[in-house]
Formats: sequence, structure tokens, C-alpha cells
Amino acid sequence: MAEPTALLLPDTGEPGFGVYIHWPFCAAKCPYCDFNSHVRHQGIDQPRFTAAFLTEMEEMRALSGPKTVTSIFLGGGTPSLMDPATVGAILDGIARFWTVPRGIEITMEANPTSVEAERFRGYRAAGVNRVSLGVQALNDRDLKFLGRLHSVEDALKAVKLAREIFPRMSFDLIYARPDQTVKDWEAELNQAISHAADHLSLYQLTIEEGTPFYGLHKAGKIITPDEDRAAELYEATQAITAAQGLPAYEVSNHARPGAESRHNLTYWRYGDYAGIGPGAHGRLTTGQGKLATATERHPETWLDEVEKNRHGMVDQELLDRDEQADELLLMGLRLREGVDLARWQDLSGRDPDPERERFLLEHGFIERLGNSRLRCTPKGMLVLDAVVADLAS
Repeated sequence: MAEPTALLLPDTGEPGFGVYIHWPFCAAKCPYCDFNSHVRHQGIDQPRFTAAFLTEMEEMRALSGPKTVTSIFLGGGTPSLMDPATVGAILDGIARFWTVPRGIEITMEANPTSVEAERFRGYRAAGVNRVSLGVQALNDRDLKFLGRLHSVEDALKAVKLAREIFPRMSFDLIYARPDQTVKDWEAELNQAISHAADHLSLYQLTIEEGTPFYGLHKAGKIITPDEDRAAELYEATQAITAAQGLPAYEVSNHARPGAESRHNLTYWRYGDYAGIGPGAHGRLTTGQGKLATATERHPETWLDEVEKNRHGMVDQELLDRDEQADELLLMGLRLREGVDLARWQDLSGRDPDPERERFLLEHGFIERLGNSRLRCTPKGMLVLDAVVADLAS
């Protein structure tokens, strides 16, 4: 699968077809994380899990039919805990079941510890051409607060190495942390941009039910910025990234023109994607219609199910056209390019409610791009959920 000299193909603007692989294991569980991730101190049987990924992959291929893959994403969990040979076997399997052109985006999420950074050359040789690093903060106090196992020094070394090895690189930061001022965040963000290659993912800290942070927040032991401060932090983020040449192309994602994440664009443009591995979700267009899939979340239970039934799916739901229209709106309004109105009208069978649209237009929450697209304004992005709910009702 390795393609050491291939250039990444350009973005065509089409939704595309992605393949998502979920590696559910982490070295430690971060206290803010509600993703499907698990710690296993006794070690992981990687060959056994690899065989199960390939088996479930074959079942997904039977559902999707022949497709040309436009992006591959290895997410988690912490995929950079995989051996390079495991990554190579998974990528070879994808190429066996679907058509994989040279030069498509192949992303791996990674944590910037020194041990994992040493594996980068092996991942590149296996075919990975884009890495997304979970940096999360650029001061050691907040890294400790967030439960991260790396230091700022580790993170910057990993960023430097990733820039040397991979054609494209992104990293994540979490802001709106306790006691974080706008001035603090502006300084940290400018520092981040000085190390960034072409893409940054910048997320506000959210307190998710079921996480350790949730209980601490309810007890008043973690105090996050109020709505006004959070809005100030968001607006500062937009201004700085735009001025530095990495404007927002999605609510939380920023890139130099042409460096947007192709795989995530597939989600936001409401394309098809096969979700493979414990807790993975998918959307596949079949002969019966658009199928939503979800797999068993618990890794070992998923493994047993795949070995017994050739897949770990616990949910397969055919979405009706109204459900698809709502999902298209929910995903597409996150994007700066907005929603293709003709596609939404085809799925929903109607035009946007004129009174609701007029209200949102007059109050500066949405705007039309000619007659073909509808998008949120920067003001609308601050209340995105409410805008989506208003348009979808």
C-alpha cells in the first residue's frame, strides 16, 4: 500500500466514499473523553484483531458494493499504538475489497509521546500520508489537568517529526479550559500556528456525561468559561486563524486552502462511509436505500461477534428521506461552504420554510450563496444547533 512519492489528489467537492477504522485502545483514559476507548494493561492480540477487521471489512463490502475510496481514516482510541505491520495489513485489506486510487488521503490519529513518534516512519511506509496529533494544550499544567501522558516538549518533537515524514499533518487543541483568559488563548494559538503545517482542529472543552470531568463539574470542582467568555474565545480563534492563513472551513477545523481533511469533508458533505471496528458507525447507500450501521462498542465482545458472525454490527437502520435530509442539514451547516439546497430539497421534498428562513436571514444567522447553497454566518455558528433545529422543523 506504500506510495512514497504519490501526491495527494485534489478535493473534487464531491461527498466521496470513506473507510473508517476504529482502534479502541488507549494507554490511559483521558478524564474529558467520552469516545469509545479502553485501556488494556495485559496487551492486545493485534493479529487476532487484524483478522477481525478484515472479516468485518468484507461484510461491509458486501453491503456497499463496489466503490472507489476517496479517503481512509484510522481513528480511536489511539491508532498509533498499533504496530506498523498491523496498519499495513489493514490498508492492504481495504485495497483488496474496494478500489483505492494512488494519492488518496490516508489519515492516522496519533498521540505525541516519544515512543509512538518513533513509529512514524513505519506508518508512512505502510501508506499513511497524513497524521493528526492529539496535542490538546501547549502548557504542561493544562496537559496534566487534561490527563495527557505527554509534555509540551514531547508534543513539539512529535509535530516536528510528523512534518518531516508525512506530506500532511494536523494537530488538535482544546480551549475554553478552566481559568483560561482570551489573552492566554491568543498567545497559545499563535504559538500553535507557528508549528502547524496546514491544518488545526480547535475544540472547546465540553463536559460530557459519564466522564470523570462530569462529576467534578457538577460538584463545582471544575469551572469552565461561561457562555460570554466561550463566545469571546471562539471569536478570537476565528480572527487569529483567518489572519494567519488557516481560516475555518468547519466549526472547529481550520486549514490552508486545499489542505482540508478530505475524510471529514465526506462526513460533513453527507457522503457514504464504511465504519469498521468496535463502536464504529457508518452510512452506506444500498439497493434498499441509505443504511445507518453501528457496531458493538466493547472490543472483546465485538471480536467474539465478528469471529462468530463475520461482523460486529448491532444496528442496521434504513433511513427514510426525511431522516437523510435532517442529517444532511445537521452536517452540512457545520461547513463554511454550506448545504447544497437542491440535494436537501430532493431528499426532503420541500423548500425551506420561508418564514423561518426569513427570520434567520434577517437576524444574520444564515445567508444564501446564490440560489444553490445555504450556510451559517459566523454569528450563526455560535448557535448552530438552534439554527439547524429551526430549519429542520
